[in-house]
Amino acid sequence: YTPFEVAAQTFTGTTTMTDVVAATLDISGNIDIDGTTNLDVVDIDGAVNMATTALVTGVLTTTAATVFNGGFASNAASTITVGDNTAGLTLTCTDTDTAAGPILDLLRNAGNVPGDDDFMGLIRFRGDNTNTGEIHTFASVQAKAIDVSAATEDGRLFFNVVQGGALTEFARMEGGVGVIFNEDSNDLDFRVESNANANALIVDAGLSHVGINR
Repeated sequence: YTPFEVAAQTFTGTTTMTDVVAATLDISGNIDIDGTTNLDVVDIDGAVNMATTALVTGVLTTTAATVFNGGFASNAASTITVGDNTAGLTLTCTDTDTAAGPILDLLRNAGNVPGDDDFMGLIRFRGDNTNTGEIHTFASVQAKAIDVSAATEDGRLFFNVVQGGALTEFARMEGGVGVIFNEDSNDLDFRVESNANANALIVDAGLSHVGINR
């Protein structure tokens, strides 16, 4: 068959076309695509309703806020970037009752039998130093499961701050032990300040003594 042109024609029944090349295609009804469709650019003015999974193998870019009414799951590392000092991530709970909310879980779920002394989570406070492009950790909070035996679990929480370029443990809280300051025997003073005295109580690490109202 030789090429032909149809001008101003309305098809009301079922039309099967194996290869269509059109500069402009205006469809006012529904489109049902059973096979694979390769579209370079799609401009959709209205809503898109997808009843099954949408697979995007490239980059998905949105120019406005994206609302997930059913939540979402990310299976890879994700980054949230903001260009100002506003909160990069906000957890909002709209429930009003005596239960805690909102809740942030750091869940380590290995899918097998856990082990004692497994690290459970790490929060790092990071930023640039004077070396161009070098990111440094200035403080961190880290949790550890000391004992994972059911009904006798014990945990440990570390509070670390960088000192002299090295991340140093300042304090820890440990189940079955209590609160420990300066576990690694560094030159770290412990000081309690009152309303009128900067050294109402002080543990001087360098002198290895305790002072009151010094």
